[in-house]
Amino acid sequence: MNLSNNKILITGGASGIGLGLTERFLQENNTVIICGRRESVLNEVKAKYPSVITKVCDLTNKEDRINLFNWISTEHNDLNVLINNAGIQQWMKVTDADFYERAEIEVETNVMAPIHLSHLFLNLPSLNTIINVTSALAFIQLAKVPVYCGTKALLHSFSESLRYLLIDRNIEVIEMIPPAINTDLGGIGLHDHAPPVSAFIESIFEQLKEQKSKLTFGFSEVVANANPEALAASFKQMNP
Repeated sequence: MNLSNNKILITGGASGIGLGLTERFLQENNTVIICGRRESVLNEVKAKYPSVITKVCDLTNKEDRINLFNWISTEHNDLNVLINNAGIQQWMKVTDADFYERAEIEVETNVMAPIHLSHLFLNLPSLNTIINVTSALAFIQLAKVPVYCGTKALLHSFSESLRYLLIDRNIEVIEMIPPAINTDLGGIGLHDHAPPVSAFIESIFEQLKEQKSKLTFGFSEVVANANPEALAASFKQMNP
């Protein structure tokens, strides 16, 4: 994809990796639209970066997703890049009393939302790029986040098929595969040991300049290219 002169929607673009992408795409002379559930957080980003366009949207809600697309198609029908970044990570056990309810929210956010938005935004004639943010845990499982791993594995698989299905339409499908990064994903402090967002974003943009369709960093590069034996050994280390 071209790194400048785009109009980009970043879901979950007000925090974590999404905010890092927002800041860097602004630096590269793009128009950036971000959406999220928390208006206060969106307003904080808007105050710091006045050119950012914000939209409150609960991606777990099907009607909100449809309304988001309808708003884009009316107000920003030249949008050409969709970044399915929003995601949640639930640390839980299958025996927890609220396991199923939390799993439903996780699946709706991490799987159904990006699938639905991809389907909707393909109706925009200007769309030429879809970026799906998966995870190193799409390739190897951390049992403490059992549903999260499954959702990212599904999104990885969906991205592979989507890339093939959209060849004839000249729509590029890029998979961004972060490892653990120092964000609040899953809870405050859980990833304080991980590399900073800035290092991840710098690597990602170097790979985008190289026109790569799968973007990795550190541990995610290792597991995305590992053989079954290496993955099995890593699984044992991660799940003692």
